[in-house]
Amino acid sequence: MDKDLMAKSAVAGLLSLGLLAAGGAVAQDKKDMEKCWGIAKAGQNDCGSDKTAHSCAGQSKRDYDANDFKAVKTGTCVQMGGSLVQGKPGKMAMEKKG
Repeated sequence: MDKDLMAKSAVAGLLSLGLLAAGGAVAQDKKDMEKCWGIAKAGQNDCGSDKTAHSCAGQSKRDYDANDFKAVKTGTCVQMGGSLVQGKPGKMAMEKKG
């Protein structure tokens, strides 16, 4: 086998392993996340429900919509002023109204 080809194959293998490891880390991080409803600013949501007028991420039209969520670290949602219940406004949304 050509040394140049062998070196390129080794580099490609290492890159593949790095991408797989990064993907595993992302999957692990998602386990430590929860949906926090009503904290996303317009255009910064991770997703929403069928009650919103858009299909998903980054398409919210209103700040702090209780039917759009942002993924946050587990245990931090309520502290941030959000709600763990879809459609129920959190503290942040309530302060914006008042």
